Amino acid sequence: MDKFNLFIEERILPIAGKLGSSRILRVLRDAFMLSFPLTIVGSIAVVLMNFPYLDKIIGSAGVLFVNNVFGILPSVTMSIATLFIVIGIGYYFAKSYEVDGIFSAAIAVSAFLVLTPLSITTEGGEIINDVIPIARLGAKGMFVGIIGSFIASSIYVFVTKKNWTIKMPEGVPTAVAKSFAALIPGCIVILVFLAIRVGFTYTVWGNVHDFIYEIIQMPLVSLGSGLAATLVAIFAIQFLWFFGLHGQIIVNSVLDPVWNTLSLENYEAFVKGSDLPNIITKQFIETFTVGMGGTGMTLAVIAGIFVYCKSKSLKQIGKLSAPAGIFNVNEPVIFGLPIVMNPTILIPWIVAPIIVVTLSYFAMKTGMVPKTTGVAVPWTVPIFFSGTLATNSIRGGLLQLVNFAIVFVAWMPFLKSLDIINLKNESLKKSEEV
Repeated sequence: MDKFNLFIEERILPIAGKLGSSRILRVLRDAFMLSFPLTIVGSIAVVLMNFPYLDKIIGSAGVLFVNNVFGILPSVTMSIATLFIVIGIGYYFAKSYEVDGIFSAAIAVSAFLVLTPLSITTEGGEIINDVIPIARLGAKGMFVGIIGSFIASSIYVFVTKKNWTIKMPEGVPTAVAKSFAALIPGCIVILVFLAIRVGFTYTVWGNVHDFIYEIIQMPLVSLGSGLAATLVAIFAIQFLWFFGLHGQIIVNSVLDPVWNTLSLENYEAFVKGSDLPNIITKQFIETFTVGMGGTGMTLAVIAGIFVYCKSKSLKQIGKLSAPAGIFNVNEPVIFGLPIVMNPTILIPWIVAPIIVVTLSYFAMKTGMVPKTTGVAVPWTVPIFFSGTLATNSIRGGLLQLVNFAIVFVAWMPFLKSLDIINLKNESLKKSEEV
């Protein structure tokens, strides 16, 4: 065990620490969070328009009215999520180097659009020019947006740091001075991306979007949508948390581009009324793991403390952790039990989430439970309600309750063991006081 701990400390934790402090991953995380409130707005609209038995409640005329009023919101939020991520990367990357972020964000958007084919082909084969295909601003353009905005921002920051800028004399308004300072870096970025666009017209793909989609995005998304890769990610999250590192942030920073792309694909299919293509999505990961009391589904652990345990210390931890745990905030139980560096509970901490994710995957694969629709559900929504909203079906909420029961049972012998240790310590402490 000592050798294993030494290996973890010397080999694994430094890698996890570097990932957690990586500038690129931090920028990517913040960029996705920028789009979060907008996707919530779009998700609420989708939920309202697809509310179960809505036609029975307000009639077909009422449904038509709701769709006419709220129908625009998903298109201007979730359907163009890549655009918000491009803005976020451009802004936060520049800010991380103490360079003006707003101009970097605007230039990143322009660079992304330079790479985007501004035409669509109708079903009859007619080509319409000078339009932005909304599909390129959603799931299909996700990786182009991420890669392109990082490149554009890097060039902008490099040129700015080299002082290849136009400097205005003192007394010129700040806004004007900043505009001229961004002129040369912006021109260089756009020219580079224009050269890339022209170069790709001579390839078999014809544009950067189709190249990245076929060569990079599809293989990564295909890998990330599988159960095996998902279980590895869940294991990594639990494993890192055991050693006190925020596994959710570290792993999500790496896999969010894949999971969010899968979510957007499901959302686009859901809006069209088509079969949902993916089981693994961002909502799947959040709703059926974090959405059950936080990382490790510790709401069931808190319930187990009240049922199984007799020691005063564990009861107190349960009382303090329960209110936050209902809304999926579980730091009190993680550090209070503690879960961090506690070998007594290592097995259920890692194994229970793996069992739950596997069960949830096959429940959706067999059609017992609908797949997640791609609608964003705030991670603080309590259990049952989050599952129902994510799948647009009460069966999603029922699956969460089944998963809750599994975690509850899986932790039973280990909580009892921990309780026995705590009772002995409390008894010993009491005898010492006497």
